[in-house]
Amino acid sequence: MSARLDLDLPDAPGEGDAADGLLPRRSPACTMVIFGGGGDLTRRLLVPAIYNLVGAELLDESFSIVAVDWSDLDSDGLRRQLGETMRTFVAQRSASAVMLQEDRWDWLSQRISFLRGGFDDPMTYQALSSVCGVGNCVFYLAVAARFFAPIVGQLEAAGLTRETETRFRRVVVEKPFGSDLASARALNAQLRNALDESQIYRIDHYLGKETVQNILALRFSNGFFEPLWNRQNIDHVQITAAETVGVETRGRFYETTGALRDMVPNHIMQLLAMMAMEAPSSFDADAVRDEKSKVLSAVHRLDPGDIVRGQYSAGHIAGRAMSGYREEADVAPDSGAETFVAMKLRIDNWRWAGVPFYVRTGKRLAQRKTEIAIHFKQAPYALFRETPVEKLTPNIMVLQIQPSEGVTMQFSAKVPGPTVKLGGVRMKFDYADWFQEDPSTGYETLIYDCLIGDATLFQRADNVEAGWGVVQPALDAWADDAAMPPCPLQFYPAGKAGPAAADALLARDGRHWLRLNG
Repeated sequence: MSARLDLDLPDAPGEGDAADGLLPRRSPACTMVIFGGGGDLTRRLLVPAIYNLVGAELLDESFSIVAVDWSDLDSDGLRRQLGETMRTFVAQRSASAVMLQEDRWDWLSQRISFLRGGFDDPMTYQALSSVCGVGNCVFYLAVAARFFAPIVGQLEAAGLTRETETRFRRVVVEKPFGSDLASARALNAQLRNALDESQIYRIDHYLGKETVQNILALRFSNGFFEPLWNRQNIDHVQITAAETVGVETRGRFYETTGALRDMVPNHIMQLLAMMAMEAPSSFDADAVRDEKSKVLSAVHRLDPGDIVRGQYSAGHIAGRAMSGYREEADVAPDSGAETFVAMKLRIDNWRWAGVPFYVRTGKRLAQRKTEIAIHFKQAPYALFRETPVEKLTPNIMVLQIQPSEGVTMQFSAKVPGPTVKLGGVRMKFDYADWFQEDPSTGYETLIYDCLIGDATLFQRADNVEAGWGVVQPALDAWADDAAMPPCPLQFYPAGKAGPAAADALLARDGRHWLRLNG
């Protein structure tokens, strides 16, 4: 397929504003080339995030977007599509009747152009060379994983990855980053044949969420948290990433992927790493990523007996009937793909030895919720044995990541009255209550960080491989014993908290999951 370039870019670069006080500085002049620019990710998440960066005045005047795709579009048609999506985005995500700010959208839309061409066609990259010129470029791969290596290879062949003292060239890679440890290593090797590690930004949108970033601030900027953040004080940790949606239109993808590959090596492992890592020497990108890599490498080899696999069957959510996974489009009627996984992990280092980390993730569950729950050890009961108290309220800190973002602490307090009677109470901090926030996609910080060259929230090659290394024993066990897997598939009705075996996983240790709908 030959490339057809349809450009309508503003005249050239002006200087961005310098940073003022504590305000973030404007990003440098840059062209963002989005491969898959006519697709769903671009419409729903990337462009709305960039729109928010415009409102925050964080983009240089000469910023521009080139959307590359083989769709039968032109620049005007793409702008119309994106404008409709943006109006829906603002209307749905704002608590008040806020309308799309037309001046902000006009500023951005006139900087969007469309390049029609194939990802494997050298003519596409010749056309890009004339667009990028000698300026800064970020190449965003919003495409299927099979295109990652070929696109990067074509970029290198066209000379588009070469950096100089006056320009940067960066590549953003979406997940899935491999399907197992071997494929992740192979993809890393392919990318590093064409790029320096410093040019590769492996993105995980979970790390763009405020509460995820706040984990480091909470731990390391408050003197009363970090001294308690260890095996002497913490009984166990629960990490939950629950969704009410099914596989939707992703049945074909999910049949070959499943919940374990889809969520655990990337999202879940990043949450675990940020919660469990040692304090970095600074917030320099490599200092943070060094500590993430260390803690992931310290995860004890996974025992297949510590894993539960589940698949949703027909049920009800919010009073609505839901079909089972095997009735979804593009799913085999006897599918063995898991839509739920729970596991017990152990970190073999001085801080966490003996503290189990329980993780669970799944689809068609009782409630949409992503959180990290830190369960502290029980206080001695002897002091209260003469009081009408059957048991003390568990001390739990919950870091809520989605759908709402905040922190909840649960502890005991005296109930008012003449006798000593304890009751459980909660203190809750919500981001929405304390800070004025515009509707966001979670990509704003990540895109901005890429533009300014801050890789702290992006995964390095060893981080990716360490995450896959944690789950590889489970993948090996399932592959070696397909006839009688050591972790048989358990079924759970849509709208429940998962299979009963997930409850049994904790019950055998004398523990239980926090309620999903609590």
